[in-house]
Order: sequence, then structure tokens, then C-alpha cells
Amino acid sequence: MANAQTPGSGGREPREPRGRRSPLQAALYWAMVLGVWGLIFIVAFFAVFAVDLPDTSKLYDVKRQPSVSYLDRSGAMVAVRGSQYAPPVDLDRLPPYVPKAFIAIEDRWFFYHFGFNPWGIARSTYYNVAHRGGPLRGGSTITQQLARNLFLTPNQTYRRKAQELILAVWLEARFSKKQILELYLNRVYFGAGAYGIEAASQRYFNKPAGQLTVGESAILAGMMKGPSRYSPVAATDRSSRRATTVLDEMVRIRAITPDQRDEALRTPVTVNPVLANQRAQYFVDWVDDQVRNLVGEPTEDLVVETTLDLPLQAVAEQSLKSGVAAAAPQGVQQAALVSVDGEGRVRAYVGGTNYLQTQFDRVTMARRQAGSSFKPFVYLTAMEAGRTPDTPVVDEPLTIGKWQPRNYTGKYLGPITLQTALKESINTVAARLANEVGTSNVAATARRLGITSPIQQDPSMALGAVEVSPLEMAQAYTPLSNGGFFAKAYGIERIRTATGRVLYDHGLGQPAPAPVDASGQVLNPADAVAANRRAVVGQPALAYMNQMMRQVLVSGTGTRAFVPGYDEAGKTGTTSDYRDAWFIGYTGGFVTAVWVGRDDNTPMKRVTGGGAPAGIWHDYMAATLPRLQATPIPGSELPSPEPLPGQDPIGDMLNGAAAPPPQEPAFETPPQDPNTPPY
Repeated sequence: MANAQTPGSGGREPREPRGRRSPLQAALYWAMVLGVWGLIFIVAFFAVFAVDLPDTSKLYDVKRQPSVSYLDRSGAMVAVRGSQYAPPVDLDRLPPYVPKAFIAIEDRWFFYHFGFNPWGIARSTYYNVAHRGGPLRGGSTITQQLARNLFLTPNQTYRRKAQELILAVWLEARFSKKQILELYLNRVYFGAGAYGIEAASQRYFNKPAGQLTVGESAILAGMMKGPSRYSPVAATDRSSRRATTVLDEMVRIRAITPDQRDEALRTPVTVNPVLANQRAQYFVDWVDDQVRNLVGEPTEDLVVETTLDLPLQAVAEQSLKSGVAAAAPQGVQQAALVSVDGEGRVRAYVGGTNYLQTQFDRVTMARRQAGSSFKPFVYLTAMEAGRTPDTPVVDEPLTIGKWQPRNYTGKYLGPITLQTALKESINTVAARLANEVGTSNVAATARRLGITSPIQQDPSMALGAVEVSPLEMAQAYTPLSNGGFFAKAYGIERIRTATGRVLYDHGLGQPAPAPVDASGQVLNPADAVAANRRAVVGQPALAYMNQMMRQVLVSGTGTRAFVPGYDEAGKTGTTSDYRDAWFIGYTGGFVTAVWVGRDDNTPMKRVTGGGAPAGIWHDYMAATLPRLQATPIPGSELPSPEPLPGQDPIGDMLNGAAAPPPQEPAFETPPQDPNTPPY
């Protein structure tokens, strides 16, 4: 009998139901599926991100900008700018705790991963997703950091992170862990221009890396989070706290014992004094800009010999900070100080109270109204036009066009001499004098002495409605201090290579741009030097100016600046709204200009040139003058008058007439009158 068939079955046998996979079979199946998709992902990952990977054949090439070392006038180190590499250090020559400090804080799983840490990547990915729009958190291993330092840019993008991971795997496949760690320590950036552990050790601690202590190693390892933010120079407290964290991590991975950590915490760390002082950074910025103009882009390490005097610089910085702090209740926020000697050499240069807080250089970058410190150019023009300190004038209300200058006190002295008018800083007399001799002639005088900023020629220019820099003012006062000679301020004496080849020498004239004479002809080096030593103030005007400006310190508006026992002269300056206050003074062949004010150009609280600026000048010069062995101001003696026809002074002396006594410069101590107005 035939078997019955199910309708619609077509005569086929029914299938046996498929059995379920065992757990092992399921695991193998899904492992294969994930493996295939993982392989596809990896291929796609490399296809997308490996297209523009950098050339890895230049692994051992070191490209850097040459370093520039700046020395003061006695050869002491001021600063080093640019990159500094030292010969690579052998890992075996380092104390064991040095590399372990970096492993402890940067990548404690370094010896157990293949270039990247999945858990670290997961944590950083979660953070980056939760903080969209902000900077990406790294989670990079030491190998990834090395890949970035060797081949990539610091841009924080997902593409760069992906390429960093690919290169890290390549490094791990090609090099041993020891080689990777050695490359890392020799290439990583430690700030202050130092690349590699050896350069960093020399730069920060003035010793080879093989002599680093546990504490010093912790400080350097802690800087990897941010070389400038955790610098032992710029952020001492933050660096110390970070180093403590590193030491704790070193104990955690058993790189050191708790006793070693405690000993390191008790042992003080001494930072290289050159970096610790960080003096003259405004000055270094100023001359650093000039180096490339003088010798072109450096192709090798350079040494720049400057005019700076570090001992004077230290006193200048301290005097400036103390003076600003003392005047802070009056609204003084910032100040600048610059000293120039009779040859134009800049001996001290302070562009602000704190370089780390603001790098804006108020010595050269700031243009502020000169106030009454501009008046000497008015009086010098008048002296050259035939007036003398004893010329009588009248202090009274004055109108020039629609302008009516007023005195600081609101009072008028009536009949006085020009000497009294200058020492008391009488505005009406200066305005009348400039109007009489011509503001264009006053502007020409100022430019002849060294002012380079534009000078407006309205009547108000007589009272200092002219914007200038402290360096310009110091330069323009220099001829009054050195016998009447122009002296262009400069800061670089010589530039040479590290091997001693001289590229530039100020004494031989400036090579670029080529110096020219008045007709436009290029001067040879000897003539260029002579041109910079031309006389710009003659007699008797020079002697008259020094006579009058001495009295400013002796009994006028600048008595607070007076240092007993020295020949000094100068002028105060205050703008009408108290936005700027100046004192510019000099002795024989040495000028110092001081400015105080606020960066936002808002008014201070009745701060005058005879107040805070004169006080800073006094404190600085009181310490500086003995070191300078200051001499009397040259050119102060009036030339002997020509004898009139029929006179015979020599014959009179032979017949028994007494010769007039020689005139001595007035060095007397000024009266300490508390009612003297501080202009």
C-alpha cells in the first residue's frame, strides 16, 4: 500500500527540526562574526586615517630653531631663547627612578600594552563626549606621546588621535619598550626651549640628567601635563604640588619607597638661578626682535653680547615693584624704567612690574603723553635763541588762540626768571615761550635730540601733549648728560656664533640697514660711528639747561628724587588728568627715565611726576650711583666771554686785580619742605 502524502507536499519528505547550537558553538560563531567585522573595521580605519601619515623614515632627524644665548655686558647669562637640544642620554646611565617617575605619572601600564591603552581611550572618549566643544582629553600612552612628538602636530582632533594610535602601534612593532622610553625621554619638550631630559636637567637644575635627584625627577615628570603651567620657575607652588602627586604615584607602583618619597619632600630643590631670576625678560624681547634684522634668520646657535648690566637691572626691577606697590592706593597700576649711558648703551630696562602676567613692553611699545617732561625741549630752543636762565618773564593768565593754559596750583607767581619757571614747572611760561620761539622749532629740537614719534605742533605741545615712549625720552635727555652729543640707544654690542665667528659688531657700524649721511650717501663703518657721535647741543645753551634742571631736584618739583652727594638734574612730568606721571633725570653720562600710569589709560589719584616716579628714580639711583662711580655732568661750565674792545683781562690780573673764583656745580641738599608741590 502506498504511503499517504500530505497535500501540497509535492511528495517530499518532511525536514528534521534543526538542533540548537551548544554554548561553545555559539561563542565560536559570534567570535568569527565579530572578527570579520573587526577586520573590516581595521582595514577601513587604516584606509581612512593612514592615507596622509607622515614619513617615518626621518625618525632620527632633529629639526629645531637654533638657540640664542644673551649675555650682559660682563658676560653673565641673561637668558636663552630658542630650542636647546642636548646629546641623547642612554637610559642605562640614568638613575632608575628617573624613567620610573615618567612611567608612574604618564603611563603606569607602559610595559603591558601594545602602544595604546583601551581603558584610557574609553575614559577620554567618555569625557570628550560629555564636554563637547572643549579641548580633547588625551588618554595617550607614552608611545602615543612619542608618536605625536616625532611625527604629528599638537592639534587636538579625532583624526590626529587616530593617526597617533596607528603610529604608536608601528613604534611598538619596530622598537623595544626600552628603546621607546629612551626615545621619549630624549625628545619630549620640557618648556623654556629645552627638548629632552638632558637639556631640561641642564636648563632647570644646571646639572647633567645622570645626577638628578628623586625630587628633581618628579618635578620634570610633572611638567608633562603642561610645561609652562607646571614650570618650577613660573609656577613654583603648582609645580611643587604636581611633583608631590608624582612622588605618590611612584610609591604606588613601587618605583620608590615611602621613606624615599618623604626624603624627597624634605629636600629643597634649587632651580638654575639664571631661570629662577628671570630678569630682563622685557629687554630680551626687545633685542631678540633685532637679532634677525641684523644677521638674518639664524642657522646655528648664536651668542648675543648685550649692553645690559644685570646688577643694575636687579635694582631697577626691585625699585619699580616696590614703588608701584607703595603707590597702588593712588591708582598706580604699572610702571616702566630705562637707563641709558652717555654712549647710548641701555644699562637697565624694565617694561613692567611682572613679565609673567603681561608681556606688553611699556619701555618701547607704550606711547604716553610726556607732560611737563617735554618742557626741556621748549627751554633748550629758547636758550639757543638767546635767552638765559635769568631772563625775566611773567607768570600770568595767558590766551593763545582759543587755548588758555593753567598752572597746576591754579595760582600765578607774577614776575620770575626762566630758571624759576622751569624748576617750578610753570605752564603759562612754557606755553608763552614755545609760542615765541615757534612750536615747529621746538619739534625740531626734540627730534634732533632723539624723539622719533610724531610731534604735533599745536600750542599744547609745549606742555607735553605729545605721545612718546620712555626709551625715546631717555635717549633725548642723553645729550644733556654727556656734553651735548647725540647717542642713539642700543642694546646689542656683538653677535657671534657659538664657535666664535663674529656676525655683527656695533662698534663697526650697523650692517643693515646701511647707514647714510644727510645727502643719502652710504657711510663706511667708521663714518657711521662718527655720525652717531655728532654734537646736537652747543654752548652756552647746554650749560644753561644743566644749571636750570639741577634746580628741579635741589629746590623745585623733583626734590624727592635728589640723592645727596651727586651732580644730578632732571624734570618731572604730569598730564593734566593724571593719566601719566614721569621723572627723567641724569648725572654725568647716565640717564634714567621712569613712567607710571595705568594700562587702560584711566586717571590715577593725583599722582604727579614728583611723587611715585621721583621716588622710584631716587631708590634706584641711590643704589646705582655708587656702582657707576658717577661723575659731574659735563658741559656745565659756561665758556669764558670774549673780551670787549679795549679790555685786557690778563693785563688787569697782572696789575693785581683778583681773578674771579671758579664756579662749582651746586650739589647742596634740597630743603625738605613738606609743602613743596609734587609736580
